[in-house]
Amino acid sequence: MSSNNARSKLTLFDSKLFGPAIVASFQKLTPRTQLRNPVMFVVYVGSILTTLLFFQALFGKGEANPGFILSISVWLWFTVLFANFAEALAEGRSKAQAESLRALKQTVSAKKLLNATAKNGLDSKWSPVSASELRKGDVVLIVAGDVVPVDGEVIEGVASVDESAITGESAPVIRESGGDFSAVTGGTRVLSDWLVVRVSVNPGEAFLDRMIAMVEGAKRQKTPNEIALTILLVALTIVFLLVTVTLLPFSLFSVAAAKFGTPITITVLIALLVCLIPTTIGGLLSAIGVAGMSRMMQANVIATSGRAVEAAGDVDVLLLDKTGTITLGNRQASTFIPAPGISEQQLADVAQLASLADETPEGRSIVVLAKQRFNIRERNMGALHAIFVPFTAQTRMSGVDIGDRLIRKGSSEALKKYVGSLGQPFPAEVARSVDDVARRGSTPLVVVDNGVVMGIVELKDIVKGGIKERFAELRQMGIKTVMITGDNRLTAAAIAAEAGVDDFLAEATPEDKLKLIRSYQSEGRMVAMTGDGTNDAPALAQADVAVAMNSGTQAAKEAGNMVDLDSNPTKLLEIVEIGKQMLMTRGALSTFSIANDIAKYFAIIPAAFVTTYPQLAALNIMHLASPSSAIMSAVIFNALIIVALIPLALKGVKYRAVGAAALLRRNLLIYGLGGIIAPFIGIKLIDMLLAALNLV
Repeated sequence: MSSNNARSKLTLFDSKLFGPAIVASFQKLTPRTQLRNPVMFVVYVGSILTTLLFFQALFGKGEANPGFILSISVWLWFTVLFANFAEALAEGRSKAQAESLRALKQTVSAKKLLNATAKNGLDSKWSPVSASELRKGDVVLIVAGDVVPVDGEVIEGVASVDESAITGESAPVIRESGGDFSAVTGGTRVLSDWLVVRVSVNPGEAFLDRMIAMVEGAKRQKTPNEIALTILLVALTIVFLLVTVTLLPFSLFSVAAAKFGTPITITVLIALLVCLIPTTIGGLLSAIGVAGMSRMMQANVIATSGRAVEAAGDVDVLLLDKTGTITLGNRQASTFIPAPGISEQQLADVAQLASLADETPEGRSIVVLAKQRFNIRERNMGALHAIFVPFTAQTRMSGVDIGDRLIRKGSSEALKKYVGSLGQPFPAEVARSVDDVARRGSTPLVVVDNGVVMGIVELKDIVKGGIKERFAELRQMGIKTVMITGDNRLTAAAIAAEAGVDDFLAEATPEDKLKLIRSYQSEGRMVAMTGDGTNDAPALAQADVAVAMNSGTQAAKEAGNMVDLDSNPTKLLEIVEIGKQMLMTRGALSTFSIANDIAKYFAIIPAAFVTTYPQLAALNIMHLASPSSAIMSAVIFNALIIVALIPLALKGVKYRAVGAAALLRRNLLIYGLGGIIAPFIGIKLIDMLLAALNLV
């Protein structure tokens, strides 16, 4: 079972999160904490002022009935607490994920080699040390059954490693010196053979430590878009604050001039201010950002910051490796091309015999293709006394011996030498077919039966099912997809057309990738890409969203701003969707919050000034029971709507692959119009309940 499934077990209001979040809601009532959110800080100050006004009314001459002031004060405090609760709940989910990662850390003993410069191996001399004592540059020996003590690079040996503690995937992976699969992560376990590893980090800098720090949502910094939205919310708050402040002298002047009516009270002004400023989005803004990082973690992706998640939402160019992302990665048998005088079925029969013991994806695909095309089933090889010949790098071919019958398959060069050694000709037609297949970018496997060339099995990259539809969805969103491959232009063009990408880069070198990214960025585009090798590091460092594979090199992981624990190149598509979902959620709730104010105008303003200006009673279109009930209902709705929207803030608005214009229309229709209608209904229902209970 994958780790993202395991981490998803925490429900939205899990008791393990609910209780601590309530406690944290009160702990966040300190002025320093509240000051980080300017909108809610205004509500916080208003809560304190109304509380003081309540005590003044209780023990002296107050500006209004103590019960009314107390009710307003209590619901203002609830508004602050509900906003704190939303943030604490989001942080709690991230902290729970961090704790699950922290549980993977364990005190282990390491076999530190005494002579790191000599040729290492199982016979090397070592001394036991604690993993916490290891420093960057130290060399350790790790044998079967040992836990990898700390992050490092394999410099000798090859072994299978269980990384399920990190990735959640049960299948072991191979780690070996050299190449792009030499990185090992602390906390994983070596299952077979041995490795000599050079430590690549100092204590506290290990990948697991960095993951825990990244996941701690409470430590995240605000992203540029979030800062911009906060500035907008602060500006709106200041505008409404200035308007509200001017209403008190205006009310006093109006009452004095008209010589009747009652001046507006400070309690009502505070209630008006709190209801008019964008408290809904102000209270949920932080929770949305923390939840975005949490959703990324549930997808088994570690983002180095909220900025990286947000950048994923702004991406409009995706650079995708062909192999493993657009195609299946392992080439599959697609066609049997028989030699002259040989039928396709005869070739399929012999090719299947040669592949029955071949456990590679290519070998299995030949067996399957023969079954599908000619219904050729597996034979009882034991009864035939077959002897299988495994593939070796020296012979570059494999096969089976059945008595005196020798069947082989392999590269054209190897099989050409093989049939030549048997004194048999290599047909010119087959040689031409080999060249044709190679020019198409496919791999030709020549099949020989007792020295007779039977023909070719064409292995080709298979485009993943459904990938074309995914690219079409991205195109609707205005995202350009670019395939990167080392294949020649002819092969790249054919696969690009089949996959439905918008463009491709063939015969790509690290320099070409870097140049392409810079070219798009110079046009103001946001670029995302994936990579796992050291040669990908420059491009990853340049890309706006750089997803490094956990199975890749340390250089790639350090260059990226995200790490995919599953090492799945197609995860880039999901990452972009999560980023866009976060931006969509923020936009939807901002629209809803601002639209909310309209109903409150019709509730509080008539209630506040109706005694001075009776004509304002015409604005009481909801026919609220009384001025006090109208004000109370608006304040209560303002608090409760935050609670109602917490699930949406944490789960996010449902992702839809639509363009920006269509998304804007949808948001205005659902959250804009909904934000106008919902408060009218909610305030009226609360007013009816208050009147029925004689609370106002």
